[in-house]
Amino acid sequence: MNNEKIRSIPESAYDVLIVGAGWSGMYMLYQCRRLGLSARIIEKGPSVGGTWYWNRYPGLRCDVESVEYSFSFDKELEQEWNWSERYASQPEILRYANHVADRFDLRRDISFNTKLTALHYDETTTRWTATTEDQQTVKAQYVVMATGCLTIPKDPAIPGLDQFKGEVYHTSSWPHDPVDFRGKRVGVVGTGSSGIQAIPIIAEQADHLYVYQRTPSYSLPAHNRKLTPEQISQVKAHYDELRNEARHHMVGIPGETYAASAFDLDEAERTQIYQRIYDQGRPFALMVAFGDVLIDEKANKTAQEFLAARIRERIKDPELAEQMVPRDQFAGTRRLCIDTNYYETFNRDNVTLKNLQKDPIKRITDKGIETERGFEALDCLVFATGYDAMTGALMSLDIRGKGGQTLRSKWAEGPRTMMGLMTAGFPNLFIVTGPGSPSVLSNMLISIEQHVEWIAGCLDHLSKHGKRQIEASIEAEDQWVDHANAVAHSTLFPKGNTWYMGANISGKPRIFMPYIGGVGNYRQLCEQVARDGYRGFITQ
Repeated sequence: MNNEKIRSIPESAYDVLIVGAGWSGMYMLYQCRRLGLSARIIEKGPSVGGTWYWNRYPGLRCDVESVEYSFSFDKELEQEWNWSERYASQPEILRYANHVADRFDLRRDISFNTKLTALHYDETTTRWTATTEDQQTVKAQYVVMATGCLTIPKDPAIPGLDQFKGEVYHTSSWPHDPVDFRGKRVGVVGTGSSGIQAIPIIAEQADHLYVYQRTPSYSLPAHNRKLTPEQISQVKAHYDELRNEARHHMVGIPGETYAASAFDLDEAERTQIYQRIYDQGRPFALMVAFGDVLIDEKANKTAQEFLAARIRERIKDPELAEQMVPRDQFAGTRRLCIDTNYYETFNRDNVTLKNLQKDPIKRITDKGIETERGFEALDCLVFATGYDAMTGALMSLDIRGKGGQTLRSKWAEGPRTMMGLMTAGFPNLFIVTGPGSPSVLSNMLISIEQHVEWIAGCLDHLSKHGKRQIEASIEAEDQWVDHANAVAHSTLFPKGNTWYMGANISGKPRIFMPYIGGVGNYRQLCEQVARDGYRGFITQ
């Protein structure tokens, strides 16, 4: 992996300034070059990869199969890269990111170790001025926010954390060197996706592991495995069909819907389908197996009961198992996880569940965690407490549009966008997989490619028609927000107390942020907007 030293921004002005060197930023730079536009990425980290650079905790993998969680825009890239596992590990995904950067010689147009602090729009010049932490400034006609959806870690906000004398780790900013937990008493706070992946690995090393669980999650076994040369060849031979199906699927991951309703089949047939998907380790497929699982409470209950039964099978202690079965939670409205021996880890003698619903944390002391009912002395704390998702990266910056309006003030009651691509009052500012788009409810690589290609097509259109400014109209934005909300509230998602709703962040507006209308449907809507001369956007 390259640790870049570049800090300075070579020029003072560009056609396009791109913020972030993850998947979105790298592909946007590629597209800008194709269009003959001068472009620069500014990246706060020392190398490419985005979330896959910063996150490197034990057990980290993507929950989309690697052959699908990969770029499709270049056929040679597809054919030359060989994934070693069904669900590749973080180091392998990061190697892929570096391979992409090197293959297309992207690094020469990236300023690493450069943190953006402000973006201000000048209505007279129709240009943005970006200011970095070390007071560099650069101007650009267009800005593309490729800052990612899971970028700003959630502050654990537990009293006394600063008093703890032991080791403290966050899954979102794990050390580059391996952490040795041998002989130590470790406390992990959080049992979402990060915790579920890290806990089994940490338990193998720790003298004793205490898992502090507030909200249990549903998880399926990943059934990860090495990919054979024959399997890789088969995928490569049919990549065009696989990609096309993904682009038009509900979540961007090919999967079959067996019936319109979970009740179109009898219980035995329905359970057989759930079991087949469970044994395949495909969480997204389980949610689309029946057309009403995410919209009807009774249908969803069938998935809840199936998953609860699997948890009870995997945990030997019945009383403990019941504490790990989610209650008052619809299956799938909180992200379904995949795991390797997560539930089985609680059968180990050196693992203890601390149920925070029964015994909340009072404070952290210099020696450990004190709950309402007791105290555990700890050598290490691991926080797997998630992110300020989807809006966190954008709201952390001083972004000012027309009339000096700040994005923070505009989004004070929740994000408002036109299709997740732009927000009214902020001309020439594009967002990749922003709130109001399928985003985190999809295969992110599919959605990233679609957004970047739409933005590139828009920039090309503006250039060919002699336009220098584009922004979403307030009317179109209002219509899209109303539509996205209506679609969301036709499902069970808004009833979930999840990060999709901003519920994990104190004071954050409770708005369902992704677009649940489906990847394929959303793609068609975006294409129609472009065919209609960018209907809903004002150009000049």
